[in-house]
Amino acid sequence: MTLIAENGFIFITLAIVFGLFMTWGIGANDVANAMGTSVGSGAISIRHAIMIAAIFEFAGAAIAGGHVTKTIRKGIIDPSPIMGHPEVLVLGMLAALLAAAIWLAIASIKGWPVSTTHSIVGAVVGFAIAGIGMDAVKWSKIGEIVASWVVSPILGGAIAFGLMISIQRLILNSPKPFQSALKWGPVYTFMVGFTISLITLFKGLKHLKIELSVEMSFVYATIIGLLIAVLGAWMMRRITIDEHADDNFHFASVEKVFSPLVLFTACAMAFAHGSNDVANGIGPMAAVYGLVQSGGEINQSSPLPIWILVLGGAGIVIGLSTYGYRVMRTIGTKITDLTPTRGFCATLAAAITVVLASRTGMPVSTTHIAVGAVMGVGLARGIAALNLEVIRDIAVSWIITLPAAGIMSAMLYYFLKGVFIPLPG
Repeated sequence: MTLIAENGFIFITLAIVFGLFMTWGIGANDVANAMGTSVGSGAISIRHAIMIAAIFEFAGAAIAGGHVTKTIRKGIIDPSPIMGHPEVLVLGMLAALLAAAIWLAIASIKGWPVSTTHSIVGAVVGFAIAGIGMDAVKWSKIGEIVASWVVSPILGGAIAFGLMISIQRLILNSPKPFQSALKWGPVYTFMVGFTISLITLFKGLKHLKIELSVEMSFVYATIIGLLIAVLGAWMMRRITIDEHADDNFHFASVEKVFSPLVLFTACAMAFAHGSNDVANGIGPMAAVYGLVQSGGEINQSSPLPIWILVLGGAGIVIGLSTYGYRVMRTIGTKITDLTPTRGFCATLAAAITVVLASRTGMPVSTTHIAVGAVMGVGLARGIAALNLEVIRDIAVSWIITLPAAGIMSAMLYYFLKGVFIPLPG
């Protein structure tokens, strides 16, 4: 308790600095994953991706993310052995934040799309083993995370594959592809509005005093989906056939029809990501702030002041605008060639998978889902359409994320412990 009282200002300052570094990594890597398909397909520019992220990431975190965040993310460790030693948790959260941020920076520089969730989970496990002991880790939860390495990309890929096949049969292979795109486009737009609404409604808006049953959630999601479908249809009707472009690429005009849909899905994924994953960066920051403010009282959840939310949003936008292009290039161009139709299928498949996971409690990674969805879109054109070397490198980066973040976190914990808790004598 005395250590926290004496060094409270320093701990909060370090939490802010490390938290900003972490949210920078989220922007450079995780948000870049969500935007990669839209940018890679040519539907939106990097500048537009940054603008969309700035607005919808913050909106997702503020509206659907809530104002309370879990102190121990994902329930992966048991803090009961250190209830009388809150300084251990403070130093551990600081170490975990910095370790996860460093790993995300390395991955972003390399252009590897890794999971922010797995980075912070690995870092928290590393600190727990070093600061509390092996028994503090809930290894069954770690097993679920490892299983998600397979479940996430397969589920996202399967849905993306199905969507791409449906577009091929209903639109691209029809006698009049452009007219078919105008006919079926609103249906796909409805799916976007319906899906993103369910993400928000299923996640819950309790802090806005709104609680809906499953049935009412579907009703409201349907209404919102129909409204967005009408807006999408109006935008599509304004698109005309470009015969010159069609001479060079037979489906050029069809791809123009799907460009507004990619814009919708980019906004949807940014909102969904903000509501689900921003807490990976600001959660530990809020935990340190809560511990210092309460004088060392360890709770399972911490208040989330608006200034922490703003800091997190700022860090994400800076990360996306500075180094996000590297990961966007990997997702958008290196796995398979993307067009607006393919980018739409990949992003919508990722959003649908997030809905399924959030409702069923499946432990999935939005990053792994996004990569799997891009692979599924490519597979719809045959295995030759995939760059297997890039996929191999991505898979390796996924496997080493947990141990890399964990080892760094343990080392940083011992360093911080040596600085703030010197040995007696």
